[in-house]
Parts: sequence; structure tokens; C-alpha cells
Amino acid sequence: MKIETKLAAAASEALRSLYGLEVKAEDIQLQKTKREFEGHITIVVFPYLRASRKGPEQTATEIGQWLVDNVPFVSAMNAVKGFLNISISKEAWIELLEEIDSDEKYGIKTPNEKSPLVMVEYSSPNTNKPLHLGHVRNNLLGWALSQLLQADGNKVVKTNIVNDRGIHICKSMLAWQKFGNGETPQSSGKKGDHLIGDYYVCFDKHYRAEVAALADRFRQEGMDEEKARERAEQEAPLMQEAREMLRRWEAGDPEVRALWEKMNNWVYEGFDETYKVMGVGFDKIYYESQTYLDGKKKVLEGLDKGIFYRREDGSVWADLTDAGLDEKLLLRADGTSVYMTQDIGTATQRFNDYPIDKMIYVVGNEQNYHFQVLSLLLDRLGFDWGKDLVHFSYGMVELPSGKMKSREGTVVDADDLMAEMVSQARRTVDEAGKFDDMPESERAEVARIVGLGALKYFLLKVDARKNMMFNPEESIDFNGNTGPFIQYTYARIRSLMRKAEEKGYSINAIDTDAICLSQKEQELIQHTAEFADVVGQAAADYSPSSVANYCYELTKEFNQFYHDFSIMREENEAQRNFRLLLSKNVAKVVREGMGILGIEMPERM
Repeated sequence: MKIETKLAAAASEALRSLYGLEVKAEDIQLQKTKREFEGHITIVVFPYLRASRKGPEQTATEIGQWLVDNVPFVSAMNAVKGFLNISISKEAWIELLEEIDSDEKYGIKTPNEKSPLVMVEYSSPNTNKPLHLGHVRNNLLGWALSQLLQADGNKVVKTNIVNDRGIHICKSMLAWQKFGNGETPQSSGKKGDHLIGDYYVCFDKHYRAEVAALADRFRQEGMDEEKARERAEQEAPLMQEAREMLRRWEAGDPEVRALWEKMNNWVYEGFDETYKVMGVGFDKIYYESQTYLDGKKKVLEGLDKGIFYRREDGSVWADLTDAGLDEKLLLRADGTSVYMTQDIGTATQRFNDYPIDKMIYVVGNEQNYHFQVLSLLLDRLGFDWGKDLVHFSYGMVELPSGKMKSREGTVVDADDLMAEMVSQARRTVDEAGKFDDMPESERAEVARIVGLGALKYFLLKVDARKNMMFNPEESIDFNGNTGPFIQYTYARIRSLMRKAEEKGYSINAIDTDAICLSQKEQELIQHTAEFADVVGQAAADYSPSSVANYCYELTKEFNQFYHDFSIMREENEAQRNFRLLLSKNVAKVVREGMGILGIEMPERM
């Protein structure tokens, strides 16, 4: 049982004994004692002054003295106004460490049959371009959030919706038809998603040239600048051909469908390679081409039930003004669907596939309004989880050079980014001389772990709701709040444990009487024990960054301990074994925490 839990129960008994006050243990306000005061855990006593009929400090002193007299693990107390600072005994701290050590998966809950089922959607790529830096943040957040919710005892289904239809797909297809000369991933040596992305950029290049030429002609005919541009964009031959291709696709044209399937398969093979390197995956993948018809069907059902209405031009709309929103288009006049229709169709399929208790969409904050609308629509269509769906809204990630634009080919490609991070890690570790005694295969593996760990940690340590600037060089630093700093600390502890094993030290038999426990060691045990609460609170807040920053603070505190205290050279055998046990469990908790984030930990660095 946690020390905080036992202390809260004891404080509840103290209030009953001293003042006849019935307070549930879970309602006792506890907090970590501030560093400037002596103690480990602070009890807030202001709520009990009416019952005690005494001042804050006198009340705190009375409660504290009762705890010292009646609770064996309370070794001392001091009162600062209405705050009662409690010191915990050495024996209790060592007992807590032994409990942590005995639980191989400390802080991690195991889901059971009664656990709620949470579905997390992330990635959501388009099949007209490869994954880029923005997708990297999305995938890492989605994976980490899924792992976090599972660590808190939920059943989790990780899912992806692939946007594999629409005008953007036709642009790449048309450009390949016109300018590709039969090029394939095999003939070009390019990943399929990169090849198709090149033709998306190619389309935009030729389309812009057509628009510029047409607009110039219209201006010469006397049309003003804005109208000339608008007309040119509508009448550009390439765009008209792309729209015609989309109409043929929706009509099931065999030739267009065959080309679409071939090119999409190239993309999927490329995506799979990227996901594998990134270390993410999915339990179920949905495709917009297979869900949008269900969405149209569901919208028409809503129309029949009077949930939606049809305008004179034949388009179908939802009136959400009674909820403070606007009117939302669901089906165009020609019967074609919009993104909202597809999301309704995907929700329908998911609800049929799984008994979902909660649905979480990991999508950028530019879609905040979209998910407000979707939540309301799903609720009105009868989905139990619709009203309470969660939009895990995250900020954009930018580079010092500015925002990225896919159609202009100015994005930071995910594959290139990950490869460069691994290369940068290799250079950094080589320069630090940390690879001197490693074979080449191990050097390459450590560089991969460190490079990807640096990338993942840098993107996950920031509150997801915030926009952020990604700096590759800063992320690879072995000092400060970075992945490599945490990984290096872990590897340092693992090196200690190997040396202890080689020397035959028995670190699991702790002689409590022979140990002198310093304040730093008490704080380190306390900080290690907080992992379970951090996981629970981070899951409740949907906050992977809380786990990331906990891991950093714990490793920073361990490094201070490592600097100030001797471990392997400690002459007192009991003291040395205790410090080794403490180190071992710090490493265990850090490994679990970083594992939630999808970050591997190297055994050597």
C-alpha cells in the first residue's frame, strides 16, 4: 500500500479521535512537502479548523503529534501555519522500495474483461503524398496516448483512417498518367509514397503554369485581376481533367479504379516501411473509399428522421444553430459526400466492429470546429459515445525555416527526418568516444535507438496543445531535457547492475538496521514511487508529456544522487546494496515510462 494511502487513513483516524470529525481518507488533502521545509508529505488542515475550534498551527500540531504517537511510520512532524509536514521513517521508505522492486511492472495496470474499451484514431494520411514531420508528431502522440491509456488499465484499439479518395488523389493519378512514362517504385528506386508525392507536386507545378497563362489572357481581354485568377483556376484544363477523373472514380469506371488501386498499393507499401521505422502500428485500418457510402446512407437515414434537411438545390444540411453552431453541409447538390459524411460512415463501421466506450481522435487543432460538429451529429444519430468523443487536439510543429506545404514540395519528409536523426546520433556518439569498445552492429543499433529516441522525446515532451518548433540539433543533446540524456542515464544504471552482478553482490537482501538513509535517497524513493500516480493522472488528462517530463525529472534527480554518493565504491556492504537496489528500480521505472512513449532504452552507450 502506498505511504500516502496509509497516511491519509491515519489522518482520518486522528480527526475522528481528536475532534469527533468523520472525514474519508480519500478526502484528506495531501501534497509533497516543499523543499524549503522539513518533511516528505504535507497535510492541509484548514478544512478542519471549525471542528478543532483552534488556530491553523495549533490544529496542525495536535494532528501531527497524534500521528507521531500512534503511527509507527511517522517519525517526525512540524507545523507551518495550516500545513502539517510529516516525516516518514527510514523503515517505511525501504519497505516501499522493496514493494516497488517486487512488482516487475510497477505502475502499469493490466486491462481485464471489465475494462472500458477506448478506440484511438491517429495518422490519417492521404495517399497522394508521403508522411511528413506533422504526421510524425501525430503518429507519436497517437501511439503514446494509446500506450498510456492501456498502462492505466483500459482496453485500447489503435486505428487509422486512410484518406484514399478525392480530388487530391486524382491529381497525383492524372500527373502520373500524363508525365510518368510508366515509372514505378521498382524502376525509379523510390518508395511508393515518395513517387506518388512527386507527382502531386508535379500536378501543382503544371496547374500553376496553366492558371498563370489563362489569367494573363483574361486580363488582356479586360478582366480585373481577381476575376481573371478565379476564372483561370476553374477553367485550367488539368483541374477539369482531375474533376472528370474523380467523377469517373465515383461512377466505378474500371480503368480509373485499376489505376487508383495500383498507385494506392505503392503508397501503402511505403507507409508500412515508415511506420515500422517509427515504431508505431494499428489494430485496424479503415479506408475512406469503404466508409463514405455508409456515411451517405446514415445521412439519408437522418434526413428521413427529420434530423437533417434538404435545400432546394438538393444538398443535405444539418441545422446546429440551436447548439450555438452553424449549419453544416453533409451531402452536396450532386449527391457527393464531404469529409463530415466520411467521418460519420467511419464511425458507423467502428461502432459495428467494436463495443466502443470512448472514441479519441488525434487530429491537429485546425480541426477543432469539425469535431465539435461531428460530436453533435453522432450524438443526434444515436451513437452512445458521440456526445463524449474526445478530440485530442494538438498544435502544429514547425521548423526554423517556417511552415510546410505539401503541394509545393517544401515538407520535411518523415523518412528523411528519421534517417538524419539516426545519422546525427551516430556522429554525436562517435565524437563523444562512447562507441570505442562496441562492434559495428551494436554501434548502428545504439545510433538508431538514440536518434529515434531523441526525435520522439523532443516531440512528446511538449504539451500537445501547444505549437512547437522542432530543432533536430537541440534534440540530440546529451544534456538537459532530452531523450539521449535519459537514455544515457538508463545505460549508466544498467552498467552498474552488470558490474554488481559480475562481483556477485546480493542487492535484494536489505539490512535495514545497517543503512543510514539520506534525505536525497528518501526523495529518490519517493519520486520513483510517484510513477503509478503520474501514469494515472497523465491518462486522465490525455497527457503523454507528463510522463516524458516525469522521466526527465527522475533521471535528473538520480544523476544528482549518483554525483553526490558512492555506489560501487561504498565500503558499507548494506549501504552499497541498498543504493544498487534503488538504482535498479529507478532504471525500471524510467524504462516503463519511456516505453509508454514508444522510446527504446539502450543497455549500453
